[in-house]
Amino acid sequence: MRRRRQERDGQEKKPLSARRRRNRRWHYIYEAVSLLLYGLLVYALCIGAVRYVGQKTMVEGSSMAPTLEDGDHLLVDKLTYRFSEPERFDIVVFRYLHLENSYYIKRVIGLPGETVQIQDGMVYINGEPLEESYGLEAMQNPGRAAQPITLGEDEYFVLGDNRNLSSDSRDPMVANVAREQIVGRAVVRVYPFDRLAALGHK
Repeated sequence: MRRRRQERDGQEKKPLSARRRRNRRWHYIYEAVSLLLYGLLVYALCIGAVRYVGQKTMVEGSSMAPTLEDGDHLLVDKLTYRFSEPERFDIVVFRYLHLENSYYIKRVIGLPGETVQIQDGMVYINGEPLEESYGLEAMQNPGRAAQPITLGEDEYFVLGDNRNLSSDSRDPMVANVAREQIVGRAVVRVYPFDRLAALGHK
């Protein structure tokens, strides 16, 4: 009698054991799929953030000195200009049209529709001298801005803070910067750590 009961118990346990193995297998599959989907979501968010929200960039050269130095690492805000337009004195990153995957970083000086001219080392906007706290060194070479330049409805005139060592809108190769060229606005210097600072436009 006991033997038969043991045999019955053994027969009843086998399906339960198989069911557990099957459930465990589905559990592992579920965990693997969940992990994969989570990884894909994180990857998509990172790609979206880099493409549409912000990215890190590094300054090369001294055209923006002393505000920005060679080797400074910056955080570029790519979102703000989707809802508003660049303002005067913003530090912007824009595509250089004559070299693939090349970007410049300069300060916005002239806005769409304005007339910009450089005389005696000073910037004039619509015939009035521009009051600024950047680029205090008198410009030795006005370049193409020696004559009045009237900007189009989607064009900006940009200058480097290191006025006499900067290739900017005075140079015909850079010229007026179209709105569609502008990638974003530099907002924070994140490295070197001892120069960590927000980069206000005024």
